[in-house]
Amino acid sequence: MIICKSETELSFMREAGRIVADCHRLLAEHIEPGITTGELDHMADQYIRSQGAVPSFKGYNGFPASICASVNEQLVHGFPGSRTLNEGDIVTFDIGAQYRGYHGDSAWTYPVGSISSDARRLLDVTEGALMAGLALVKPDVRLFTISHAIQKYIEDAGFSVVREYVGHGIGAKLHEKPQIPNYGIADRGPRLKPGMVLAIEPMVNAGARHVRTLEDNWTVVTVDGSLCAHFEHTVAVTPDGMEIFTTLNS
Repeated sequence: MIICKSETELSFMREAGRIVADCHRLLAEHIEPGITTGELDHMADQYIRSQGAVPSFKGYNGFPASICASVNEQLVHGFPGSRTLNEGDIVTFDIGAQYRGYHGDSAWTYPVGSISSDARRLLDVTEGALMAGLALVKPDVRLFTISHAIQKYIEDAGFSVVREYVGHGIGAKLHEKPQIPNYGIADRGPRLKPGMVLAIEPMVNAGARHVRTLEDNWTVVTVDGSLCAHFEHTVAVTPDGMEIFTTLNS
C-alpha cells in the first residue's frame, strides 16, 4: 500500500527536507582537497541535530555514520572516515534527516576542485535525468512513466542505468512503497495521487551498469571501476503537480 500523507505529515516532511537541503549546502561549502569524509560526516551530524532532527542513516540496519560519502567509483553507501578528498575526485553525499518522526532524503554528487570534462558530463547527465523524471510528477501519471523518462535520458547520453538500486516512497519510514526503478516501460505502474511522497534517485555509471558490494557489506562500487553519480530529491505529489522538499536552489 502506498501511503498518502496528511497536511500535518507533509509539513513535518517539508521541514525534514529543508534540513537535508541546508545540510547539503553546508557540506558543499567545505568540499576541498585535503578534507576527510569523516570531517564532513561530523559537520553533517552536528548540523542535523542542531535543527531538532536526527540523522536518518545513523544506526539504520547497522550503518555506522550519519551520512553516506561515496567517492569516484563508489556508487552508494560509502562509509565516511579517514579518506581524504583529492583534486579531481567526485563525491556523493547521501543525507537523511528525521524530524518529528518523518524523513527527508537527498543525494547529490559534487566535484572536488577541478574535474575532468568526462566527469562533469556524468554529473550533468545524472542531474538532468533526475529533472527529466521530476518534470512528469503529477496526479494520475503512472509511476513507470517517470522511470522510463529517466532511463531514456541516461541511455540517450551514452551512460548506463544501475538496476540493483531504486528510489522509494518515504514518510514515517525511510523506505516505503512504492519502489521507483530508474528504468521501465511508460504508462505502467500505480497512478500517482496527491499526498504521495517519493524519493526519486537516478544512479548512473560512466561504464557498464554492473555494481558489486565490498567486503564491508555496505559500500557499492562499479565492477569496472568507472565513475558513477547519484542525484536524489524527496518530492510530494500535489493536486496540480509536485513540490520538491529538498530543493538546493533557494
